[in-house]
Amino acid sequence: MPDRLWRHGSRLLTEGAATGAQPAIRIFGRWARGPLLSVMRLWRRNIQLRVVVSTLLLSLAVVLVLGIVVIGQVRNGLLEAKRQTAQSQAEGGFAVALDLATDAADSANGQPVDSRNWLNSMVLQLASGGQGVYSVLALSSDQSKPFPGESDLTRWAPRGSQDVQPSSITAEMREALDRDPATHRQYGTIVRPDGETEKALVIGKRLTDNQGNPYQLYYLFPFAQEEKSLSLVTGTIATAGVFVVVLLGAIAWLVVRQVVTPVRMAARIAERLAAGRLQERMKVSGEDDIARLGESFNKMARNLQGKIQQLEELSRMQRRFVSDVSHELRTPLTTVRMAADVIHEARTEFDPATARSAELLLSQLDRFESLLADLLEISRFDAGAAQLEAEQTDLRDVVKRVVEGAEPLAERKGSRLLVRGAARPVVAEVDPRRIERVVRNLVVNAIEHGEGRDVVVRLAAGRDGRAVAIAVRDYGIGLRPGDAEQVFNRFWRADPARARTTGGTGLGLSIAVEDTHLHGGRLEAWGEPGGGAQFRLTLPRATGDPLRGSPLPLEPRDARARRAAGAAVRVPRQAGTAVLDGAADVRDATGGGDDGHGR
Repeated sequence: MPDRLWRHGSRLLTEGAATGAQPAIRIFGRWARGPLLSVMRLWRRNIQLRVVVSTLLLSLAVVLVLGIVVIGQVRNGLLEAKRQTAQSQAEGGFAVALDLATDAADSANGQPVDSRNWLNSMVLQLASGGQGVYSVLALSSDQSKPFPGESDLTRWAPRGSQDVQPSSITAEMREALDRDPATHRQYGTIVRPDGETEKALVIGKRLTDNQGNPYQLYYLFPFAQEEKSLSLVTGTIATAGVFVVVLLGAIAWLVVRQVVTPVRMAARIAERLAAGRLQERMKVSGEDDIARLGESFNKMARNLQGKIQQLEELSRMQRRFVSDVSHELRTPLTTVRMAADVIHEARTEFDPATARSAELLLSQLDRFESLLADLLEISRFDAGAAQLEAEQTDLRDVVKRVVEGAEPLAERKGSRLLVRGAARPVVAEVDPRRIERVVRNLVVNAIEHGEGRDVVVRLAAGRDGRAVAIAVRDYGIGLRPGDAEQVFNRFWRADPARARTTGGTGLGLSIAVEDTHLHGGRLEAWGEPGGGAQFRLTLPRATGDPLRGSPLPLEPRDARARRAAGAAVRVPRQAGTAVLDGAADVRDATGGGDDGHGR
């Protein structure tokens, strides 16, 4: 039982530690995300930074490779020189030791000389010539024999320089010398009396003393001087490498700056040209490629300015012509209207053909008046004279008035008008007259092209309180691919070969778009052949607020569901279950519209 409790408690502690670490990781991730995104954005947008950093990294890699190669070559050269010098000095020392042993044996005249004293003097004599260059160490050999009169001297006490410990010689090397009397060489470590160590080259050989007993003589050559030389070379290469990398980075910055600065200047001038400041030009100096680029850019800007001014002049002339003609036509049109009304009132007195002509005359006068009113409205938009009279308005009231006015047309077409989303207030700061005109145009076009099926009007307000939307959905002929982008053009028709036979002028959607833009909103369209269409009007709740999204989707949910199910089934009559989101766009293969605002 205690074991189970202990294991359970350990598991809880482990899980608690892991759980506590997750929020810390998330906090760190959020904290590091901002600076990281800023750096990535700067990296993507600054070509000069990318070139300089790339040059620095490549230069650093080259310097590192070259430094490693040079340092390796210097190191190998120092080691080879050290080996040759040490080998020569060690061989000379071994020869001196043999001569001293021979001389001591000849001068003894048969009387044995104390080998220990002889070794001491021999080691001191050999070491006296290598102060700071090498150390000498004599060790016993496993083949040594006792001196006369001594019981156990198979292991002599070591003799050597005062700054070297016998542990500097490895057991492997001592065994190698016992097996082979030749000279042996090994890289090892010198152990000092104070415990410090130093890398060294160890050269040893098995010799015989004045008594003929074998012993091992070692020369130890420290790498202190070579390490100082290598450190000096490494420091010099590192300093030179850093200097070269910085110099290359500065050169890259200067070179790229000469190229990037004109490009940046061209980008700024292009932005100003796009903003309408057509008089802006680049400063050109010199005769190089950058100068030719600047001259070409300035030539392009001059030609563009001339073309734009020409188009602006033509546009002004066109707007003035439309406005003047529209105003000049109002007086004769009023006279013709009065005469047509008189004739229409007396049509019962005419024969059937003349009476029908009177009716056609009045209907076409209605279309002409609608077209004239639309042209005047378009001319006001083109001249920038349209004024917004915004006030707090509940869009439900606007939709109600539009639906009530369009019900007679819907009854004649066999369609039902359904309103969704009117349970809650949808209030926004708008011009009621203009928004009512937009919604009326959308609803009438939906009825005209709905082929007798339901027309659904949906309202919605954004959860963040920044936008409102009205969508009009029909289940009629729909839109072909590409029509949604053209449907707002003036006098556009889905089929140009077909004449306008209904009451629309072809300017309704164009005026609706202008009204929407005047509010700072968006008018969008969606449609598919045989699947109907949806138009979505999205407006900011307050005039002047930025518009970031819409409370309603542009593509209806039923269309998404049909596409997901893979069934391209035509919606039955009286379906009335559309969730809309479309933009004010009207498709018109036959023309038509309401209130003079046909597609």
